[in-house]
Amino acid sequence: MIRFKKILGFAVTTKIALLTLVTSTASATEQPFDDDNGNLSQMIRGGTGLIQTPTARMAKEGSFTFNYNDIDQYRFWSASLQLFPWMESTVRYTDVRTRLYSQDANFSGDQTLKDKGIDVKFRLIKESYYLPDVSFGLMDIGGTGFFSSEFLNFSKNLGPFDVHLGIGTGYLGAGGNITNPLCEIKDSFCERPGGFGGRGGKIDYNEFFKGPASVFGGIEYKTPLEGLTLKLEYEGNDYVNDRAGTLEQDSDWNFGAVYKYNNWDFNLSYQRGNTIGFGVSYNFNMHTVKQYKFDRPPRDLTNAKPAESVATINREQLYADLVNEGSFIINATHTGEDEMTFYGSQLGYRDYHEATERVGRILASELPDSIKTYKLVDTLANIPMLETKIDAEEFKVAANYQRLETDIQSTYVRQNPTESTLDNYEPRDYSGVFFNMETFWIQTFGNPEDFYLYQGGAYLNGGYQFNPNFSVRGGLKVTLLENFDKFNFLVDAETAVLPRVRTQVREYVTRGNVTMENAYLHWFDKIAEDTYAQVYGGYLETMFGGVGTEILYRPVDSNLSFGVDLNYVQQRDFDNETGFFDYKAFTGHASVYWTPEFLPDMQLTVNAGQFLAKDKGVNIDIAKRFDSGIIVGAYAAFTNVSAEEYGEGSFTKGFYISIPFDLFSLAPAKGRGKIPWVPIGRDGGQMLQRPVKLRSLTEVRAPFYD
Repeated sequence: MIRFKKILGFAVTTKIALLTLVTSTASATEQPFDDDNGNLSQMIRGGTGLIQTPTARMAKEGSFTFNYNDIDQYRFWSASLQLFPWMESTVRYTDVRTRLYSQDANFSGDQTLKDKGIDVKFRLIKESYYLPDVSFGLMDIGGTGFFSSEFLNFSKNLGPFDVHLGIGTGYLGAGGNITNPLCEIKDSFCERPGGFGGRGGKIDYNEFFKGPASVFGGIEYKTPLEGLTLKLEYEGNDYVNDRAGTLEQDSDWNFGAVYKYNNWDFNLSYQRGNTIGFGVSYNFNMHTVKQYKFDRPPRDLTNAKPAESVATINREQLYADLVNEGSFIINATHTGEDEMTFYGSQLGYRDYHEATERVGRILASELPDSIKTYKLVDTLANIPMLETKIDAEEFKVAANYQRLETDIQSTYVRQNPTESTLDNYEPRDYSGVFFNMETFWIQTFGNPEDFYLYQGGAYLNGGYQFNPNFSVRGGLKVTLLENFDKFNFLVDAETAVLPRVRTQVREYVTRGNVTMENAYLHWFDKIAEDTYAQVYGGYLETMFGGVGTEILYRPVDSNLSFGVDLNYVQQRDFDNETGFFDYKAFTGHASVYWTPEFLPDMQLTVNAGQFLAKDKGVNIDIAKRFDSGIIVGAYAAFTNVSAEEYGEGSFTKGFYISIPFDLFSLAPAKGRGKIPWVPIGRDGGQMLQRPVKLRSLTEVRAPFYD
């Protein structure tokens, strides 16, 4: 039996009055709560909620929200992502104003304490006419656990009111206004182990649902004033053992207001009966975010005047149109009896289907009707990678909307280049100097010297292509903007159990404004059906050089591919651009890449083998792609190194967002930028950053990133 320990008479009376008011409005709604109705807002720690407490609500899939909140002793920076309709995740930094980062001024100066946290919430039941939303969640997992909580939530929409009720343990239940129901079942649930121990970074399962418990909840009222929502919250924390120290609490009730304006939320709250808080949030949806493009529309075939025969094709005009309108760069063509094949590369459009339609419309408007099949062959280093076979007659019907049931994508197929396609390929000479430039931005959060350290600039890449398969390549890193001069942390004072393969990062990233990022020989070719190989040797990345090879099996549009890479490397000297330290290692992995059909737009990558520090295990990477092309991923490496040997963080893990360049460009563009977030980088579970990866080279065969 659950026993209520402390709810003041005033609280009970107020709650009954509010529930009576809400019940009287029940007839005002006949539809379940809609995630798209714009009512949802974030709690101050990030994640859909009231003020200090979460609710059972989930935002629309793809919703991504940045939050900043300020309340007396704390400042909170957080980002919340609705990864699936049934899963919300939040990452957070807490700035504790009453605590220093450390007591060593030489280490962290007067910077205040920063605490990392990760939350997850899962929907168990989606609201229907009779049933509420039901969600289960975990707060502050995998970190220090100072704010760790577990909770079960219920939310029900009643007209302009949204009513929430939950039960929580840990930080949310510290006030203990009820007895823990699980304590009635087993004594071990009556006390929470508490306290931070170990190396951090691990999930403390032994604390889940243990110790004091509290009910919490509240009501949100969507006012008649457009964009304004009022909040009333009852919480179950007592703030006695808070991270900022014991905080004075005059009331268990909090009051707040949120005003929405376009993608912005502005909130103001009165908490604990004595404290004012405020904050701002910015939201966008990763499925629907887009950039307006200044681009001509796909060619209209209504007034097309194709050539009368193959002999009268204006090839100069055709090739120019393919480049200018279709961004398809040709390096060879072949004309058959009733088909034409175009070999080249698509350089402009990230969306494969848009690129195919644009090129198809150009061909349909300029090639004679005697050509019944168009073949577009994507090549890489003069190796045909993918053949797109277009049925010309069906394409024209679909492009002219002559049959409603015919869509353009049904008029072509993606396949391996056929034997005739390979035999007819006569590419131009493929040798000479090449050059390209790309920008970079390196950032790190929560550092002792400064909360945010950054370094930006450009990679100047170039080389010489001896033939389609063999080249020499190199890259210079030019730093243009940084505050890494504050980066004075070398390595910790602990005795290193593992070789220092990554923790000397400061010495590498601050050794000069112009440094040699890599310089290596590279060979690449197709060695069998659906199978590709590469061999490379030289200065492979910032910290290591050596030799290596990789083989990848990747069928066209298969949801499975397999690879193996083997490398023998030596650690580069950070004081000598071309020198090496004595440390050598064999590292390599067998890899599986899987895009399961039952999880659309998801990719699971598993790499099993030996890492740079000679530890053995697996690295697991899970990535989710949204309709805009944005990809969000997380990874973790589990090896035979114990948490004590690994050091702070316990094991390697991190998150990243991969953003297509065309979300920032006014013209169609290919390419991506990657923003990583690594809570703590140590030496275990670290992989070699190979300068070229076959997955990237063969992406056109089964696109996930493009």
